[in-house]
Amino acid sequence: MTLEKLQTKIKGYQSSMLEALEQLVNLESPSTDKPALDSYAQKLAARFETLGAEITLIPNPTSGPQLATTLRTPQNSSKKPGLLLCHYDTVWPLGTIEQQPFRVDGNKAYGPGAYDMKASHLMAEFALRGITEVGLQLPRPIVILFTSDEEIGSLTSRGIIEEHALQSKYVLVLEPPTAEGALKTARKGVGNFILQVKGRAAHAGSQPELGISAINELAHQILYLQNLADHEQGTTVNVGVIKGGTRSNVIAARAEAIIDVRAWTQQEAKRIENTMGSLQPVSPGVELEVQGGFNRPPMIRSEASADLFHEVQQIGAKLGLDLQEGSTGGGSDGNFTAALGVATLDGLGAMGDGAHASHEHILVSDLPVRTGLLAAILLEL
Repeated sequence: MTLEKLQTKIKGYQSSMLEALEQLVNLESPSTDKPALDSYAQKLAARFETLGAEITLIPNPTSGPQLATTLRTPQNSSKKPGLLLCHYDTVWPLGTIEQQPFRVDGNKAYGPGAYDMKASHLMAEFALRGITEVGLQLPRPIVILFTSDEEIGSLTSRGIIEEHALQSKYVLVLEPPTAEGALKTARKGVGNFILQVKGRAAHAGSQPELGISAINELAHQILYLQNLADHEQGTTVNVGVIKGGTRSNVIAARAEAIIDVRAWTQQEAKRIENTMGSLQPVSPGVELEVQGGFNRPPMIRSEASADLFHEVQQIGAKLGLDLQEGSTGGGSDGNFTAALGVATLDGLGAMGDGAHASHEHILVSDLPVRTGLLAAILLEL
């Protein structure tokens, strides 16, 4: 009866959650806009203050602050906390909301950042609100960490994420589930590399023999790099951006490629890093420089994470949900916590589609369902 009462309470929040989602989506928070991120963090902190949460804003000179909200009681304060991971930065630049305004069409609520992952902010808030208003007690403290730079590699937040994870009993990542609604126990590691090629400029018409084309060299390197992919192992290599040259009548002195790499295992990640670090030029006289590496280790399905999934699956069954387990090629902050050996379960956010795309949306009717699941998990783990 306790869970039923809680689920009923949370279902009654649907219209309030939708109204709040519109407010958060309209408050844009691009990864690279510090004033916008600062403003969003303050508004988010204010929402959790109304729940009686302890608020910690960790200053960040280059991005928005990392926001930690903690709910604890005298009865549970001695227990290890549960950690929820969210990020509040989005890929969308300021002004996107004017071209893609928040709207509800049938069962879909559209808006930049709605799916990835502002709906998750409200799921965390209303799950805790439901628990409080029904008069239930959390078995352990809950820390929700909202970070400001997940979309650009978590460079300033990684250490804070890892510090909190090592103090926690488990980690729940409120990124969206798979397209089928499955929770995630494995993700690929993510690598980013920049290959810079230095050749020698010359007049392309009168003295081409004096030049060394950086673009020609880059073309050779691109073909070699693409062959580093291993489809059987699931390792992908994508040369996503290339730059080079100045004019069509000048032998290009410089060229550059930006490369995305994904791998399921640390062994494959290391193979790619070692190969990238030992690239050799094809053209005599060319210089190569490689920067970068894997900024997210693979999230490998561990026994601890599998056990956590099975616990959550049983909790979902009590609510009539048939939860499945899945994996994805995309990375998240859960990659960091899983690599530390902390039980980590990802994909607990809202159902929807279109992350980073103009049709980004959540499913309205599913929002209270996933929020109810989250509340039940926090009560029972």
